[in-house]
Amino acid sequence: MASQRIPLRPSIWSSSSYPTKLSRWRCLSKRHSSSYAGLQEISEDILPKSSLQRSGPADEAIQSFDPVASTKARKTQLPPSRYQFRPPKYYRGPLHPHQPPPTSDPSSRQFIPGPFSLPRLAQTYASTIAPDLQTLYYKHYPPGQLPGPSGPRLRSWDGSSPYHKNRPLRKPRGRPVLPLLERNITFRNIPTLQKIVVHTAPSAAAAGDSAYLHVAGMVLQAITNVRGEIFHARKSVVQFNQRKGRAMTVKCELFGEDMWDFFSKVVETVMPRVKEYRGVSGGSGDGSGNLAWGFTGDVVGGMDEVAVNYDSYPPKMIPGIDMVVCTTATNDKDARLLLSSMGVPFYGKHVN
Repeated sequence: MASQRIPLRPSIWSSSSYPTKLSRWRCLSKRHSSSYAGLQEISEDILPKSSLQRSGPADEAIQSFDPVASTKARKTQLPPSRYQFRPPKYYRGPLHPHQPPPTSDPSSRQFIPGPFSLPRLAQTYASTIAPDLQTLYYKHYPPGQLPGPSGPRLRSWDGSSPYHKNRPLRKPRGRPVLPLLERNITFRNIPTLQKIVVHTAPSAAAAGDSAYLHVAGMVLQAITNVRGEIFHARKSVVQFNQRKGRAMTVKCELFGEDMWDFFSKVVETVMPRVKEYRGVSGGSGDGSGNLAWGFTGDVVGGMDEVAVNYDSYPPKMIPGIDMVVCTTATNDKDARLLLSSMGVPFYGKHVN
């Protein structure tokens, strides 16, 4: 496609072209890239010799400018790296001269576009729930006073045996690993949802019937908007008719917009429809701010995404699901307070 030359406007119009006074003022009110001569007659603040009064390009330069012809005359193609930036494939440390761009940069390998919409529950959390949680978690320390020292996390030996000398400290009682460090809640670390894991394991899939696993994958994809990931058995178990390498379970991990939409749907539509629903057990946490509960196949079949195409799923093959809500809280007490503020009911004794 040949380039078409666009005629240039004259920088200064003569008074003969605009006989009327109104036309003359219209001429002076226009700003042109090549000259500001018209403004000198109105304002005295402009210097008589300004860089804005430079003349336009010469006619020879205008006629010789043809980018299409210069591109066709080029014998070799320019390298693609001249136009496209490719971030390094591996991160080689903070001192390496080639650093990857931030994940918010579209040229980053970890760039995820979006969010394209803000779910209503996320808006409610940002405007109402987060400020309320910050008020509930507030601990006042007088000026100049620091919080007291925390107790030891590992248990020491009582010294009743000579073999206790120079031995490493014991693990905490009742659990094999150390709990997460608890920190004071401020506006920088208010607990929020991190991810939701939806999991199902049809019992018939262990016996070798893959149809149940296919239906489970379609159901999870319909209710979560995320394609499920299939996991295979690592070893054989005779009691459960499980063989090594056989597909056993389906899992979906939800982040961002899909996480908020699924959680709001569970709280607002699924839980109220269950007859005499007691809620989530108070001891369903793992001690690190992650809570888990599940729904039977009848409840899953009543979800809107499954009920609208109920004929597409065999009723006896619709599986039950287990969901794990992972939060940024460091203990179950803070996680329960976060979920209860979003509408999740709890019953029974609360275990921290």
